[in-house]
Amino acid sequence: MAPGIPAAMERPHFIGIGGAGMSGIAKILALRGAKVAGSDSKESLTAEALRALGATVHIGHAAAHLADDASCVVVSSAIRADNPELVRAAELAVPVVHRSDALASLMTGTRAIAVAGTHGKTTTTSMLAVALSSLSLDPSYAIGGDLEGPGTNATHGDGDLFVAEADESDRSFQKYDPEVAIVLNVELDHHANYASMDEIYESFETFAGKIVPGGTLVISADQSGAVELTRRVRAAGDTTVVTYGEAADADVKVHKITPRGLTSEVTVLLNGKFLTFTVSVPGRHYALNAVAALAAGVALGIPAHNLASALGTYTGVKRRLQLKGEAAGVQVIDSYAHHPTEMTADLEAMRGAAEAGSRILVVFQPHLFSRTQELGTEMGQALALADASVVLDIYPAREDPVPGVTSDLIIDAAKAAGADVTAVHDQADVPAAVAGMAKAGDLVLTMGAGDVTDLGPQILDHLSK
Repeated sequence: MAPGIPAAMERPHFIGIGGAGMSGIAKILALRGAKVAGSDSKESLTAEALRALGATVHIGHAAAHLADDASCVVVSSAIRADNPELVRAAELAVPVVHRSDALASLMTGTRAIAVAGTHGKTTTTSMLAVALSSLSLDPSYAIGGDLEGPGTNATHGDGDLFVAEADESDRSFQKYDPEVAIVLNVELDHHANYASMDEIYESFETFAGKIVPGGTLVISADQSGAVELTRRVRAAGDTTVVTYGEAADADVKVHKITPRGLTSEVTVLLNGKFLTFTVSVPGRHYALNAVAALAAGVALGIPAHNLASALGTYTGVKRRLQLKGEAAGVQVIDSYAHHPTEMTADLEAMRGAAEAGSRILVVFQPHLFSRTQELGTEMGQALALADASVVLDIYPAREDPVPGVTSDLIIDAAKAAGADVTAVHDQADVPAAVAGMAKAGDLVLTMGAGDVTDLGPQILDHLSK
């Protein structure tokens, strides 16, 4: 039986309750019976979903939104110290709890699976959640994106398994004590919090060190940063490590990945036997995510053939190569990719899925000034994989502008790599511009972690006209 409500979480108030990570925790607490409240900057479907579960959701931030009897205030690293509700919490001496500590408390008493890595976390966590649910294991889960099937990013299950996306960006993944930890890749990102790869490795080593005795680290055998982390963890000698991938020495060896349109067929060698299963999303990187999920489930004691079949029921996560629709013979697909590795992987997946003669047109919105400053050149080089691209201004999210850092860094690099790229500063101009570029058979990819996702339906509307 899954645990109940931690005492400090009986009447929680979430600042930024509509965020992917925060809303998931709020949903689980509401489903467990807590009196949940919170605020967010704007109205959303997430806010409506939380209200449907009995939560009180205020729009806008104001001191008056914090109830006098709140048992704690939950914040993420994105909440600034001058937020009026946070200031009010200090006046009332209400305990302030970081999102990761709140999630850790919900995972207490469960068999936890924590999924980490610079990219692929949401997809892999979702694959496990869907597969375990289809096997009637009734897991709890907290994911950084909405599943296409159940249509939510979190739920409370009565089983003893808890699958969680573990965020390395602010080191908060070090708060968890998983039975199985998955590390998909180890790369230098989140430049506001990490100054070097050494700091990244130290952070991931701490995460791996939190695996409970007798637990397992499932980690890529292909990605160089993951290989180095494996070496370090094995040198410490106190954690079981299972590697997966296409490398010859992988413990779970990927024998073959066969693209089949918008799906893939994957064959792995596991414990001396070949096992073939279907992944219902396109691209080699998603196939490898599924193999990571398979290895983790086997580490939990779930029969491999059962889990492989269950993984085939996964149909995707919103914003992870999500088909938004088709008009005038043009398919519009939405991608959350915002790191060069993710961008390259999604563009290669689309190239593999496209019909002969089809073009790939990208609408890219850079995410964060710090990331653009460090990786703008690589982003531009990735866009050279598209036939043509439109690049928007940087989506700042939580950051203030950095002098001299603009989308021009990406555009210049893209042009130097031979890309056909155009700058568009007003998003309202994008739908008509893209509709004018596209022709029947083309694939249009809206790409980035910001509000570029809103443009897909607008592009379809222009195409239909």
